[in-house]
Amino acid sequence: MPHTSSTPPHDTVATALLTAALSLFACDVALADEPPERGVIALKYLDYFDYQTSADRIRVKATALKLISPIAGEWALGSSVVTDGISGASPVYHSAGLKKMRDRRNAADVDLTRYFENSSVSVAANYSHEADYESRGLSLQTTYSSADRNTVFSAALGASNDEINPVNHIVRQEKKMLRDVLFSVSQVLSTDDIVQFNVGFSHGTGYFSDPYKVFDQRPRERNNHTLTVRWNHHLESLSGSMRLSYRYYADNWNIKAHTLSAEYGQPLTQGWTITPMLRLYSQTAAEFYVDAGPEDYPFPPNPPAKARYFSEDHRVSAFGAFTYGVKVSKQINQDWAVDVKLEQYKQAASLKWFGAGSAGLQSFYARSLQVGVSRQF
Repeated sequence: MPHTSSTPPHDTVATALLTAALSLFACDVALADEPPERGVIALKYLDYFDYQTSADRIRVKATALKLISPIAGEWALGSSVVTDGISGASPVYHSAGLKKMRDRRNAADVDLTRYFENSSVSVAANYSHEADYESRGLSLQTTYSSADRNTVFSAALGASNDEINPVNHIVRQEKKMLRDVLFSVSQVLSTDDIVQFNVGFSHGTGYFSDPYKVFDQRPRERNNHTLTVRWNHHLESLSGSMRLSYRYYADNWNIKAHTLSAEYGQPLTQGWTITPMLRLYSQTAAEFYVDAGPEDYPFPPNPPAKARYFSEDHRVSAFGAFTYGVKVSKQINQDWAVDVKLEQYKQAASLKWFGAGSAGLQSFYARSLQVGVSRQF
């Protein structure tokens, strides 16, 4: 289902982690077109912390609750709520100066799925609110399976309407609208291999600038497309599974990004499973990105002469990053399961692939810890 982003302009890498907290049961390659036989209720807690060499920055503590329940044999209802507290300091001028911040976000979503013999249809709605940002979204997804259930086709549409009211009142009641479409096909190649291909398109209009940065004026339109390839391979000799993926992203701001991910799930004795993971990322800079180093504080360089658009935000700079981590889970019995996931992230200009990254960027680090418990009923 397309991601209808509710990302505020001042958010950090924590956004992705909070999205993951809502998606407690996301699968790499989905082939099932059948209603769940049992319901699931799950609780997850996220502790996220990012920092740079010179200063600590953002701390996020989030709690998410997820419910999936079969209804009348042919329907399934899903719902989740998440609340998080954000505190710390946001970077200014490539973190040469730091502004204190504190915020709380509450979000919820609900989805309803109708299953047929070889297909399914899902509708979903989501809402999130914080002091300076409000988002509402809707999505529709349909899947169709071949008679032998070895091939699944999927198509999805998503839309979100956001309202932005920054506390510094630089703008008031600004709007941002996103429209997403996603096409996917999953194919069983053998008893040990499944592949999936996704193609996504997104069209966005409205306010994309960061109201908390002095020099930040971005286009009011952002279009992007993505291509994702996933491969799951089961190693029968080890009873483990390798999950590999590659994602390409490109938009009309001239940002092009590559993501490579790998994880390996190894079942152990007495219901334990360990899953190490590695993710590599690289992107080019937006065409309107302006380099600025910490030595320019407190006055960063003015935007280029006659420039219509400009930004010194490190998120639209050229950089590379890697994430490594491990998840340990325990199936206590038929009903109960627990898991713990720890990840470490590093972002730096020197990690960019195929050429140099943007000048003046300090290395950026993040650590996240997730703890979860789930029960089937």
